[in-house]
Amino acid sequence: MLTIAVTGATGAQGGATARALLAAGHRVHALTRHPGSPAAEALRGLGAEVLRADFDDRASLDAALAGVDSLFAVTTPFGTDTATETRQGEALVDAAVAARVGHLVFTSAAHADRGTGIPHYDSKHLIEKRLRATDVPWTVIAPAAFMDNYATGWTLDGLRGGAFAWPMPADRSLTLIPAADIGAFAALVLQRRDEFAGRRIDIASDERTPGQMADILAGATGRPVVAEEVPLSYVRAHSADLAAMFEYFTTVGLDVDVAGLRRDYPEVGWHTFAEWAAGQDWSALLSSPSGTHE
Repeated sequence: MLTIAVTGATGAQGGATARALLAAGHRVHALTRHPGSPAAEALRGLGAEVLRADFDDRASLDAALAGVDSLFAVTTPFGTDTATETRQGEALVDAAVAARVGHLVFTSAAHADRGTGIPHYDSKHLIEKRLRATDVPWTVIAPAAFMDNYATGWTLDGLRGGAFAWPMPADRSLTLIPAADIGAFAALVLQRRDEFAGRRIDIASDERTPGQMADILAGATGRPVVAEEVPLSYVRAHSADLAAMFEYFTTVGLDVDVAGLRRDYPEVGWHTFAEWAAGQDWSALLSSPSGTHE
């Protein structure tokens, strides 16, 4: 049994990792800035020890990492900015070094090490570089595009009107992964330190075009859905960072060896986009008056 600290434990990736580790019988220190939140309470109910930790409060990190075998680290610029993400990520790495953590698994982004020019990929790559410069055994897992984003935000708004609105051509493939698979793979890596130490692995569960995703979403929701390409100019007006990401997805793409991952690590239980979509609760969409079709 390992004792593993999980940052972002009340978020998508950290939460999925914490649940996978708990299900495997390990002790989990669930690190969060909001230990009284409903998500934190849910983790307590599963057996996690919830600890307050703030990337900008080194003392809280030192306390949370004391005595742990390994650390799962996730960072985000959303809600702050990329400079803050890098600073906080480097602070977390430094705290892990000071705590003599036996293995640090950092979740980055697929292709973040390839000079993409995407701001929130480049910020993660700077954290990767800090990690590589330490003597802590490390592994970088780098997820492709999140399936989970297709059930929220502007995608859900578009689905209410019968459109899968996405800033890519309908026939351009994109590799995808749900948070559950990220958590399952992270748990696997944390439990097999010797096999994965010193490796950087891009991960994805499926590859689909927006046109195919629209058809799958139509089947999952039981209502008509057509692919609709959102102009990059629209995205750029809201976020230059996200516009750069979608431009990269369209012009270069995220090539990830989905078949190889499924072959080598079947225990992860990789989900196809259709399996993910079928498992979502679409009641918010189905109950929306604006999504009514005659």
